[in-house]
Amino acid sequence: MERTHMSAFALYQTLQTELPLPTKKRSLQVSAKKKKRKENGVAITKATSKVSPKAEKNKKRKRPIKSTQRGESLNKVTEQEDLSVNGDGEALDALLADLTKVNNSRQRASKLFQWLIHPIPAKTFFRETWEKKPILVKRQNPDYYKGLFSTEEFDRILRHEDVQYGVNLDVTSYTNGKRETHNPPGRALPFTVWDFYESGCSLRMLNPQAFSSTVWNVLSILQEQFGSMAGANVYLTPPGTQGFAPHYDDIEAFVIQLEGKKHWRVYKPRTEDEVLPVLSSPNFSQTEIGKSILDVVLEAGDLLYFPRGFIHQGDCLSDKHSLHITVSSYQKNSWGDLLTKVIPSALEIAMEEDVEYRQGLPLDYLTYMGVQNSDKDDPRREKFFSRIGSLMQKLGSYAPVDAAVDQKAKDFLHDCLPPMLTPEEVATSVQGAPTRWEDGQVLNVGEHINSETRVRLMRAGCARLCSDGEGVHLFHTTDNSRVYHKEELKSFEIKTEHTDAVEFLIHSYPRFVTVESFPCDSEEDRIALAELLFEKGIIHTAEPL
Repeated sequence: MERTHMSAFALYQTLQTELPLPTKKRSLQVSAKKKKRKENGVAITKATSKVSPKAEKNKKRKRPIKSTQRGESLNKVTEQEDLSVNGDGEALDALLADLTKVNNSRQRASKLFQWLIHPIPAKTFFRETWEKKPILVKRQNPDYYKGLFSTEEFDRILRHEDVQYGVNLDVTSYTNGKRETHNPPGRALPFTVWDFYESGCSLRMLNPQAFSSTVWNVLSILQEQFGSMAGANVYLTPPGTQGFAPHYDDIEAFVIQLEGKKHWRVYKPRTEDEVLPVLSSPNFSQTEIGKSILDVVLEAGDLLYFPRGFIHQGDCLSDKHSLHITVSSYQKNSWGDLLTKVIPSALEIAMEEDVEYRQGLPLDYLTYMGVQNSDKDDPRREKFFSRIGSLMQKLGSYAPVDAAVDQKAKDFLHDCLPPMLTPEEVATSVQGAPTRWEDGQVLNVGEHINSETRVRLMRAGCARLCSDGEGVHLFHTTDNSRVYHKEELKSFEIKTEHTDAVEFLIHSYPRFVTVESFPCDSEEDRIALAELLFEKGIIHTAEPL
């Protein structure tokens, strides 16, 4: 009996496996030579380049899944202003090499972010665009982001890394208004993954920084720019298909087109409640989202930014695949998120210290307060609300704001990627210490830090002192995993007599300071603290030991 081949996608449909949709995380941006224009109030920056992309011929294949949602034609945009700014920028590999020579990690982050959004000045971006409106940069330079990620690297990762469906990779489709996830259980191997792709499914790699050293490097630098986790997803979409339904996210998204083309439509938040939302939305139907304010095709080298709450959808053109990476940040990083930590603590302190918060409620308050009594015209209600308002206003004086900020900082440090060390940093850190086994014996075990050794933090934001009221701990990122929250938050207790010295080190960055300059009681204490921080990878020396 002849056996008929069944594709992975067809097999999936036959099995009708129902798996839960994974939580989505989202992305970030990039830019160019400058011509500004506006479409429906959305700023568009056009970049010109000496590099002219050649159209590649693609074999047309029949696929079972094709998106039928692309009914709208692209609008032509009229140029309104020519700013004639060179947007060709530095190649990524050269830029990252140059950044290793920048002494201050915060300046390094600022320079990398400026390169991402070039030619838009960062100050202008944060003043006029950030959290407010989408912006598009058309580069006409397909190689601008070359080296960040590629389809070849996607394939390499599938072949050589332990990529798991639902954890590291999603297989998705959006056809006839229906969004589906097709993840089988287990490891995602090329044989099955590329079969899904050939059947018209999109592929989403959820944490490329765990597998790509370049993505890790870029995100670990950018997290210092945002003071918030910088994450990324990679999306590979077959020609003529769409992988996701219209939706909005709870992150600031920078869509970086790496290969091919993708047609994007972006829509304003539908109501005030959806402006800068706390959570991502469910999937929307086409009838629920209104008219787009931006309708554009991204080509390799282009950048699209949109704030959280802006509905968006992207579909691939019929003549070429699309590969883009979305860099994201600012998830749960609002004033409200900070206040969720401030207010409970403030109330706890107020109840301990102020008898007014401990006084009992009126005996009969249940007879005139509550929803069932909300329409009553009762003077006791007005008095009750007045008392609540007075207590709320007074609560601010008990707010432990610095302690709450430290709680936010601890969350951020737990979210952070570990720093990717330069060769020079490796040589001057515990990772490059000369102690080793050689010729049957241990060598250089006596190479120690001394009072004259010059040291500094590994990164500006890699460590933070926090107190829980009982002790002081130093929280740090240097032992974090490249996999999100794979490890617990890293910290260790600092002796009370060493806290001034740790603060001194933190505030001295980026300068190297001698161990002798530590404000400790004795030389023994200074050296012991320096050795502890060196062993934890939190500081490095000016010269190799």
